[in-house]
Amino acid sequence: MYVKRLVSDADLETLQRNSFCIFIHETNPESGLVADKTKATAPASIAATGMALAAYPVAVVRGFITRSAAIERTLATLRFLWHSPHGPEPDATGFSRFYYHFLDM
Repeated sequence: MYVKRLVSDADLETLQRNSFCIFIHETNPESGLVADKTKATAPASIAATGMALAAYPVAVVRGFITRSAAIERTLATLRFLWHSPHGPEPDATGFSRFYYHFLDM
């Protein structure tokens, strides 16, 4: 049985590269946090940030980003998360090492 391909490999690579570019454009370079939406006032999302961390190694293998750039982005995120305040303070990023879903960029 013949199955017709709906998209070419080139189309799929373009879609993957363009999807990854969201992480490039919507990430705060200092904190590594990723905006939840492309709207200028959107908060960062821990879910989007986690997806970026998972996407960086794949993007390196696919040639969408250099290994050194992926390492820099990953370390910026991990350093921010490690040093971010947790507790009852108004500027806290979470409580007991559980991060709030939305954070100020």
